[in-house]
Amino acid sequence: MKIAVASDHRGFAVKSKILNMIAGFGHQGLDFGPESAEMVDYPDFASKVARAVSLHQVDRGVLICGSGMGMCIVANKYDGVRAAPCHDDLTAEMSRLHNDSNVLCLSADLLGERLVSRMLEIWLATAFEGGRHSRRLDKIAEIEAENHKSASKSP
Repeated sequence: MKIAVASDHRGFAVKSKILNMIAGFGHQGLDFGPESAEMVDYPDFASKVARAVSLHQVDRGVLICGSGMGMCIVANKYDGVRAAPCHDDLTAEMSRLHNDSNVLCLSADLLGERLVSRMLEIWLATAFEGGRHSRRLDKIAEIEAENHKSASKSP
C-alpha cells in the first residue's frame, strides 16, 4: 500500500517513526511534510494527505498533530475521506472493520511509541468487514454528494 503521512510541528518527531514503521510493515510511506519541527498550521498538511486520498493517488493516509483532532476535522472535509482519530487498539480496528477508515489520525502528545506501532499495525492489517457497513458508507457518500449539490446552488 502507498500511505501518505503528514504532521504539524507537534507531530514532526512521531512522523519519522511512523514512516519507519510503515516500511517495516512492508508498505510504502510517503512524507507529505513538514520538513522541520518549525511551527506550521495543521490544515495545510492535513489537506495534502486528504486530497491525495480523495483523488486515489495513495491508498491511505496517516496524520499526526498534538491531539489528532484538528487534522481529523480537516481531512473529513474531502470527498471519500473517512478519517478517524484513534487512541487504542480497539478504535484502530473498529475504524477499519466498520467504517473503512482511510486516514488514521493520531495524537503526538497522548500516545506512546509502542501503542502507536501496535495501532498502526492493526489499522494497516484490518480489512473492511463490508455487509451492513457498506450500506452505511453508501449513505455517507450520498450525504457528501447532496451537500455538494446544495453548496453549488448557493449564491
